[in-house]
Amino acid sequence: MTSDVATENPTRRRPPDDGGGTAVSEADAGAWSRTLARFGFRPRPRVSLRERLVPGFTDSSPYTGGGWLPCLLVTLMAGFLRFWKLGQPDAVIFDETYYAKDGWSLVKLGYEGTWADPDKANPAFVHGDYGSFLSDQGSYIVHPPVGKWIIGFGEWVFGISPFGWRFMVALLGTLSVLMLCRIGRRLFRSTLLGCIAGLLMSLDGLHFVMSRTALLDLVLMFFVLAAFGALLIDRDDARATVARRMRDGIDPHRALTMGLGLRPWRIVAGICLGLACGTKWSGVPIVFGFVLLALFWDAGARRAAGAAGWRVYAAVVRRDLPWAFLSVVVVALVVYIWSWSGWLMTDGGYFRDWAHGRDGLSPDHFSLGPVKISGLPQFDMTWMPESLRSLWHYHSEMWTFHNHLSDPHVYQSNAWSWLVLGRPVSYYFESPSNGQAGCHVDKCAQEVLGIGTPFLWWAACFAVLFLLYRWAARRDWRAGAILCGLAVGILPWLAKQDRTIFLFYAVVFVPFLALAVAMMIGAILGPPGSSDKRRAWGAAAAVGLIALIAWNFLYFYPIFTGTTIPYSDWQDRMWWTTWI
Repeated sequence: MTSDVATENPTRRRPPDDGGGTAVSEADAGAWSRTLARFGFRPRPRVSLRERLVPGFTDSSPYTGGGWLPCLLVTLMAGFLRFWKLGQPDAVIFDETYYAKDGWSLVKLGYEGTWADPDKANPAFVHGDYGSFLSDQGSYIVHPPVGKWIIGFGEWVFGISPFGWRFMVALLGTLSVLMLCRIGRRLFRSTLLGCIAGLLMSLDGLHFVMSRTALLDLVLMFFVLAAFGALLIDRDDARATVARRMRDGIDPHRALTMGLGLRPWRIVAGICLGLACGTKWSGVPIVFGFVLLALFWDAGARRAAGAAGWRVYAAVVRRDLPWAFLSVVVVALVVYIWSWSGWLMTDGGYFRDWAHGRDGLSPDHFSLGPVKISGLPQFDMTWMPESLRSLWHYHSEMWTFHNHLSDPHVYQSNAWSWLVLGRPVSYYFESPSNGQAGCHVDKCAQEVLGIGTPFLWWAACFAVLFLLYRWAARRDWRAGAILCGLAVGILPWLAKQDRTIFLFYAVVFVPFLALAVAMMIGAILGPPGSSDKRRAWGAAAAVGLIALIAWNFLYFYPIFTGTTIPYSDWQDRMWWTTWI
């Protein structure tokens, strides 16, 4: 057996180093190999550079259509769940009072107008009446317009109704499941694990509730996930390019000096990240986190091609960083400014004419979080159009708002508690009595609770620990990529200890929680070459975990959708007092 392995992989026959830089004898090397074999060690078979850079998929069956058929089946189930009775509750719930109305205002005016008397406007708006409440006076808003434009598009197509303003969010939520199936398939090289990741996200309560509510955070999540997928495709394309250039063999000099130029999938990622930032500013740290991740991937490709040492990172900074900055950061900035075109091309937006008649001087102070710089020299800015100077001032006011938002809220939570679902947000709650809204007992409850499926999130806590081990001890790039997605979604909020923040912000990293659990399930199933017994036990455990998560989703389904249930049944679902 040892001789067969050695024949298949001659590079493994080199004698090991004795620690002092001197190779030991062939006989000692053979004895060392036999010793390792007794403990179950088998050297990896020799593969080509291309196979190492871009490994193939484990699923090569022609019946799955390149993995599309199972991915589409998972997506179909997710879409059914999200669109079923989408118009219920038949009311403006939670922050829909801002975004549903702002979306329609953008459609009608090109900017966010002012809505009079919200207590009367909301019931009228549900039935399509807005004329007596919407004025063309600009309203002070604190979030960019992309997400509201998307919500408004659904209202323009389907009319002003709960179904209309939730339609596009539900569509993006469904498509994000399809994207995650394909992203997981590419990341793990397994259609099974990709579909498991998509299935898990389709069964997550927070993703489900946010897909059925006209808020901005699901839109933000969609564009962040799309950007991650684009960068993942770019990684494979770039490594395939390196393999083609190295077809004559590994060349350390070429690995350090070759340039990969401007890459189209990185431009796609830049567009998606620009739209993410144009939805909410919490997309900004994600831009820089993803650029850093992409550069580490470039370093890995150069290292696989033969480069080594600190020169790898010097080559990345010199040859990859400028193109990455241009194709991601600069493109994202251009797309972000373009997203304000409705405000820029009209005259009624809030602060739209702020710069008119003012001296065109640059600011004399600057503030970035705790860093405050004053007394800066001022220079002439009259060359910049007044509209852009007004936009800059508007952004400074928005920045001030976000950094001083500390008003207490009954549903606020600290980011440290998000992964264990410490404090969810109730979007809607009613207590119908017997004979009302389908209630057949003395007292009932209707609630839409923004909370993740508990068993999924708690399993994800263990999955994150597993990924930290895989990344730190095994240098598994897949674990590092998933952890990066989690980090850029949660770490910025950990620095905002004094700001009012909510659990539903966490929906942006739900796809990465699903990927983490899917990767852990892959380990539970067992590595290639495992015995049939090991595979059987692994499959039973994996199926059991997925079934438990599915049951947990169905158990909480009534309080995800505002279904009328007896009050005692609602109390049974309040597992922690902080959920009330």
